[in-house]
Amino acid sequence: MNKKRLSSIAIFCICSSLAFSLFSVSFNFDISLAAFPISLIFTLCLSFSLYLRLLKSDDSKYFSASRIMLQYLPYVLLISFVIRRAGESGTPYFVDALSVLLWCLSSASSLVILYFTNPKRVAKISDTWAKVADEKSLSKSKGAKRAVLEAFSWVDALVQAVFMVLLLNIFIIQLYEIPSESMVPEFLIKDRVAVFKIFSGPKFPLSDIGLPYLKSYKRGDIVVFRNPHYKSDRKSEVRTFVSQLVYMLTLTKVNLNVDESGEVIADPLVKRVTGLPGEQLMMQDGVLYSRTKNSAEWKAVEDDASWAAWNLNEVKPALKSGIRDIVLSQSDFESMLLCEKERRNFSIEEAAAQAKALVYRFKEISASLSSSKDGQIDLSSQDLFEYQLFSQNDRLTAALLSAKNGAESFESFMTSWIPSNQMKIDFVGDLYSEANFKLNAMIKLTVGKLIVRNAELLSQKTSAADWNSDTKRLGLLNEAQNLHFYCLLLDRRNMPVFPASDSDGNASYIPDGSYFMMGDNRFNSLDMRHSYENKLAPLTIYDPLSVNYLSNMEPQYVSKSRILGTAAYRFWPLNRSGVPGHTGK
Repeated sequence: MNKKRLSSIAIFCICSSLAFSLFSVSFNFDISLAAFPISLIFTLCLSFSLYLRLLKSDDSKYFSASRIMLQYLPYVLLISFVIRRAGESGTPYFVDALSVLLWCLSSASSLVILYFTNPKRVAKISDTWAKVADEKSLSKSKGAKRAVLEAFSWVDALVQAVFMVLLLNIFIIQLYEIPSESMVPEFLIKDRVAVFKIFSGPKFPLSDIGLPYLKSYKRGDIVVFRNPHYKSDRKSEVRTFVSQLVYMLTLTKVNLNVDESGEVIADPLVKRVTGLPGEQLMMQDGVLYSRTKNSAEWKAVEDDASWAAWNLNEVKPALKSGIRDIVLSQSDFESMLLCEKERRNFSIEEAAAQAKALVYRFKEISASLSSSKDGQIDLSSQDLFEYQLFSQNDRLTAALLSAKNGAESFESFMTSWIPSNQMKIDFVGDLYSEANFKLNAMIKLTVGKLIVRNAELLSQKTSAADWNSDTKRLGLLNEAQNLHFYCLLLDRRNMPVFPASDSDGNASYIPDGSYFMMGDNRFNSLDMRHSYENKLAPLTIYDPLSVNYLSNMEPQYVSKSRILGTAAYRFWPLNRSGVPGHTGK
């Protein structure tokens, strides 16, 4: 390499940078205006120092300055790239593509110049430059000058390391600290994993330009992806990029990626791929089922059982000690299983007969009471929240007994779920809908039994103290508690058919290029099954007076464009280091 060839490379580098600056021009009066002057001024300074002074005038005083500016050129242009796209309006695809191309050209040429002007090689180009490089080396400096140069070298090394790590994080590999217990027992809080990104189509910040997608995910892969529950507009993307940069500059001490209350935003997420393109899913009693266009029959996904963690009480003792929150005790878990067993054995025909018998008994008691009845009660206008039905059963009994239409309202509530002779319900393999239909009937029977028992105690003029010690009523309240407890677990234990079939019953499927993810710790994972808001929802659509429960069920799939990479290696703690898979079981 000689000065003439080096000058040609320098001209190419400067021209590429100037062209990049031109594509950074913005006509919007916002932060994007700053992109053009930042890149242009830096490029002009580089042109003056590197080409006009060092190469053309052979002024060796600019040797060190030129090298420093060349080192920072890729980072300054990258900042300019982000700032240009941080405004209110974006940039066309072809502008992004050309900008990225020019960034690559200018960065590559700057690296070539830096390689040949390295103090170890520069003597082959110029003895004068080599002498200047030697004189300004840290080893030749003394006193205050050495202290200043050493401090500057440390700051320079830190800043360059941050930007280098940033580029590595964007395109190749990134390190994550596990923030929650959604992947217990595979990952515990504070576990650190390396995520391989290069095959997952990494993109330049705030653009769609980057490496191609080379990865097709399979069920069981543990992936890191952008949380679809949060906005992905330009403003949020800028905040994410800036917070990531500040996070690294402050050595992970400052995280700006927080919500309005100051809590760290759960973005990105680490979950396991459990649903693939072309599948329709359903989960009932902790078993994941799937079907495809080629097979309409629901089949259990056997692999899912190998990593889904339902009972953390059975986890290895060494791992269990590191789990902060075990949602269900062993007795709670067994109670849940018992409730599911009772529901599976639940007979709709026998339940219908019991419901009608309860209605008959309530009418008898209501007619026998001599108290005057006034007003009306309309159960269809109430929310029928299962917790309130159970907890306020005594008030509901009094209201039904005192209303003119109380017996009729009770009958409507107790029998509205019973299929008519003209229309039998066919769930067509939909285990979730069938299970919730039965659960709704079970709750109504328990509420009905409580109301009838309350009415009997009232008719017998039983004292309040005796109410609380009535064996039959206490048994019903215990049954109500178990049903309420199961309703609290319902959305974490089960999932309706997803994607939902259309109104004619035709199946829908996860589209190509999209996936469904869940955490392994199914009772403690807000994942793609759930929204972040609770609302009252009916247990079944087959009952116009269905019992409601508190639900956050809102399943969604994730496009591969939001997947950042695959968890490739857990490097901390050392005693559990290795490739993630099923290490928790």
